[in-house]
Amino acid sequence: MHARSEPQPEAQAQAGWRWLFVAAILAGSFLLFLVQPMVARMALPRIGGAPAVWNSAMLVYQALLLAGYAYAHWLGRFRLRIQAAVHLAVLAVSAFLLPIGLIGTDLPGAVEPALWVPWLLCASIGPLFFAISAQAPLLQRWYAAVSGGRDPYALYAASNIGSFGGLLAYPLLVEPQFALREQSWLWTAGYVFVVALIAGCGLLLPRMRGGAAVTVPQSPSAEPRRVALWIALAFVPSGLMLATSTFLTTDIVAVPLLWVLPLGLYLLSFSLAFRERSALPHLLAKFVPVMLLLFGATLIAGHQQLAYMNALIGLALLFFVSVALHARMYALRPAPDRLTGFYLAMAVGGALGGVFSALLAPLVFDWTYEYPLLILAAGLLVPQVFLFSGFRQLWATAADRRRLTVLVAIVVVAISALGLWNPGNLFGVLSEQIAFIVVVMIGIATIGVRLPFMITLTGALFIFGGYRAIEMSFSDARTRSYFGVYTVAESAGERRLAHGTTLHGVQLLNGRERVPTSYYVPGSGVGQAMEALPDLYGANARVGVVGLGTGTLACYAQPGQHWRFFEIDPAVAKIARERFTFLRNCLPNPEILLGDARLRLDQADAGSLDLLALDAFSSDSVPMHLMTAEAFASYGRVLAPNGLLLVHISNRFLALSPVVAAAAERGGWHAARLIYQPSALEKQDEASTSDWIALSQDATKLRQLTQRGRGWQPLKARPGYAGWTDDYASIVPMLRALNSELADD
Repeated sequence: MHARSEPQPEAQAQAGWRWLFVAAILAGSFLLFLVQPMVARMALPRIGGAPAVWNSAMLVYQALLLAGYAYAHWLGRFRLRIQAAVHLAVLAVSAFLLPIGLIGTDLPGAVEPALWVPWLLCASIGPLFFAISAQAPLLQRWYAAVSGGRDPYALYAASNIGSFGGLLAYPLLVEPQFALREQSWLWTAGYVFVVALIAGCGLLLPRMRGGAAVTVPQSPSAEPRRVALWIALAFVPSGLMLATSTFLTTDIVAVPLLWVLPLGLYLLSFSLAFRERSALPHLLAKFVPVMLLLFGATLIAGHQQLAYMNALIGLALLFFVSVALHARMYALRPAPDRLTGFYLAMAVGGALGGVFSALLAPLVFDWTYEYPLLILAAGLLVPQVFLFSGFRQLWATAADRRRLTVLVAIVVVAISALGLWNPGNLFGVLSEQIAFIVVVMIGIATIGVRLPFMITLTGALFIFGGYRAIEMSFSDARTRSYFGVYTVAESAGERRLAHGTTLHGVQLLNGRERVPTSYYVPGSGVGQAMEALPDLYGANARVGVVGLGTGTLACYAQPGQHWRFFEIDPAVAKIARERFTFLRNCLPNPEILLGDARLRLDQADAGSLDLLALDAFSSDSVPMHLMTAEAFASYGRVLAPNGLLLVHISNRFLALSPVVAAAAERGGWHAARLIYQPSALEKQDEASTSDWIALSQDATKLRQLTQRGRGWQPLKARPGYAGWTDDYASIVPMLRALNSELADD
């Protein structure tokens, strides 16, 4: 019987050192990705809540991450203890920017937001983010050098677990519990803790074997083709993550809770992919191509009735594609002594994906074409494995592959044409769906052979949304700006404007162009207020409208009144002037003030408006910074003491009446609510159900409106709910899907 061997002191010491490195990497990554939604949340009052704001922020983070990885790679030429001294000095200098926050500057009216937003974020958090971002690859190299050549790649899983934890912690723990000022000091304490851990790792280096040596790589360097493949494998998940974020934040709400979901899944994919002896990559090699065929077109089809389901499918697809591509990247990784070069290539790919989705795509495309293009790129890069042995036999020889590839191309083109044009109503009303299913079935038989698979994937995307998107682009019906995609469609005697998948205005044609429609019909809350203006404020009433849209409300204007529109997006102003005629027919020379409404209202004279209508939306989401207590204080300042504020809160996903009620209570407003249900006859003229809240700091003036109109009810506050402020806000309590008592609110 053998005596049990006792652990050697050196092994015990190495185990202790390993956990110190793990703790430093995990804590640093946690801190790094906690700051992303935190700073974006701080920026909302200044730069608005457009989805592109988050994509701009992500582009900045990826660029800073690339800079940090390049810096870590450059440090590799020095001795280990010199690396530690230099890095600790960088951390110390960056600490002069603590506590973390935004620099005090506002968006200039003449500056392009796509350029100014990255500058603001870089100037505010650039040095701190840069310093922290370098520590993951740097500490992995230190660990590889001092542990006798042990594989450090497993520590990257700890890095991404920390990143994922930081992202989840923000919307679920930090944002609901702490105001922004407290969040800033919390992050500062975390920074000090991380610096202490890194210093501990650095202090160990001189005492350890090889600590004084320069870590010169001994393994052969990667070929340029291999480096290019690393970059491509990082590019696609990064770009797809931002494209998925655009969908979520356009069609639900632009707040960090939803911003972090795609990024969190993207980071979690690294933790699953960067593992030894994992069966997951092999399984995904089989099933990710199937998912691409079945669900690759889900987010481009535009079925707004299934928004939550589409969101879940889009997130699942992003996650599994990311795991598959990152696992392939991990399988192609170099030896540990080339680690920082590998991570640098990964950061280059991630940054290029961000540039493509956040910067180039909005400038080049009139629609979100980046999403289907990235799905196709994923099909090119994902591993291909035959689903069944019988399929392998079909493609056994090169001659078989050539012959069958030509046949697949011909069949896919023919089925696509039949399904889309449906001659003689051959397939009935489900022609596109039938064609899509047939192409997908053919595609399943091609998995394992890349070219025919790509032909079928292209056909599936083209049938299920791609054709309609291209057709609209050629018809000049769509406009894309930094703030979103706008579509103008005309049919059956009406013209419609949609932002994302949400309708934002309808104009009747054939002599009825002046008739207010949708949420603005005469019986709606805002319609009743507009018709009551002469009685409430006389013939010279002063009116402000936040959110121009199609300009529908202009048709309530009467001679002698002065109207001002506040619109953040110049593209919307152009659409209202050129594609719709509400302004031309009813208010030919409107005053349209471009820029964020809060900033513009802060510049306006106190008491300069009698009525202010708040109707700002990004697709179906209300910008959070327009619903805070500070925002309502701005509205109160610009309104006359007896002025009226009309707030539009119609929303599929959020119950916003408690937010407005809390702001009213805090600001001393009197409030009433009108949920207007149009009649069947009104619906024929494109009237929509609408939810408006009227507020005034003069109870008599509010009573004059509600008694003159019909359907108004006192606004009910939610007991114990404090509402939103610039310093504290969370949408979790307002999500209809998570709160049954709000579902029918």
